[in-house]
Amino acid sequence: MAISDAMFPSTNVLGGALETCSTAPMTGYFRDGCCNTGHMDGGLHSVCAIMTDEFLALSKYLGNDLSTPRPEYGFAGLKAGDRWCLCAARFLQAHEEGAAPQVNLAATHIATLAVVPLEILQRYAISR
Repeated sequence: MAISDAMFPSTNVLGGALETCSTAPMTGYFRDGCCNTGHMDGGLHSVCAIMTDEFLALSKYLGNDLSTPRPEYGFAGLKAGDRWCLCAARFLQAHEEGAAPQVNLAATHIATLAVVPLEILQRYAISR
């Protein structure tokens, strides 16, 4: 099966074409720079978020250290300002903890809406 067959259609939460989240660092479940997702993405890495020190500290505390470089995986570590495709459930958890990062709605996959209501995402939306 080709990757394109495994992905859900590339639609954002606003109903338009999914925009690129980040290519530096390269993000996305499929490492295509977009928050594309599909059935095999158990974590639903679909929220295009702009990292903050507060969110990165929370994520590390919760057991997902996104800031420490892991060269063995080709991962340089994230810093505040980087854009990254977050798991929808982790974003919702960060919202509930008062530490949610901003999001780019045009680069956030529509599948996110199965976990995070649009109204919550809109609270953290950046203007382009």
